[in-house]
Amino acid sequence: MIEALTERVKRILPGGSKDAPLIPVVRLTGTIGKTGRLQTGLNMQGVAGALAKAFAMKKAPAIALVIDSPGGSPVQSHLIFKRIRALAKEKEKTVLVFVEDVAASGGYMIACAGDEIIVDPSSIVGSIGVISAGFGFVEAIGKLGIERRVYTAGENKAVLDPFQPEKEEDVERLKALQEEVHEMFVDLVKSRRSDVLSDDPDLFTGLFWSGKRAVSLGLADRLGDLRGVLQEKFGEKVRMKVISAEKSFLGRRLGFGAGIATPLAETVLEAGLGELDDRAMRARYGR
Repeated sequence: MIEALTERVKRILPGGSKDAPLIPVVRLTGTIGKTGRLQTGLNMQGVAGALAKAFAMKKAPAIALVIDSPGGSPVQSHLIFKRIRALAKEKEKTVLVFVEDVAASGGYMIACAGDEIIVDPSSIVGSIGVISAGFGFVEAIGKLGIERRVYTAGENKAVLDPFQPEKEEDVERLKALQEEVHEMFVDLVKSRRSDVLSDDPDLFTGLFWSGKRAVSLGLADRLGDLRGVLQEKFGEKVRMKVISAEKSFLGRRLGFGAGIATPLAETVLEAGLGELDDRAMRARYGR
């Protein structure tokens, strides 16, 4: 009688659902690489704390990662990927990755840290490749009467200088470097998803696809959304706790990241440039 009454009170009183599974959610959003105090983005330093907190939740049966990134630095992408897998192994947690608008290039590399990748039908997924882009200003500075002066110690220090004529050997050297990075990327994807990947010849050419097509190619596992999938796996009463990166006092008040505030004009300029960079990256994928 008493036990039945106690259970009834638990269901009625606020907080009565505390026995429901609690899933930590970490959002990984933005261009991958260097970030600033107002500039959104991803790097290992910025996400390490949030990942550690999420995986430290002992009773959580899984960790949910929400990814929305057009890519960026292959080094930072790989560092984040390795950290997620290391924590998953250490804490014995299942990692569920949910792709929002885009998980391309480095964003997809991070997504491969998931034991399951869930996408929206309209998500953009893939772009397994390496890119390096720039401009050549040789003729332009000549027409403007500008003389380029470069002094180096080391004959290859000015490789691919945009103000000097392009050298074939420099381009070949860059391509060789890109091939090494691309090979690492391909091996990483295969190591995580070889049992479901299709044999489509375009899979590793840098092309990208909709979420629906990505599932058929084996780049993703299923269609779905965060709440729906978590309710399906852990019950209707499943709870979610968003784990965010720590901010300093000024960060909480003004939106700055951790650290000492820089002058307002410099900070606003940094934020604007970061936003332009992120938009340019996303534009490649129609986002």
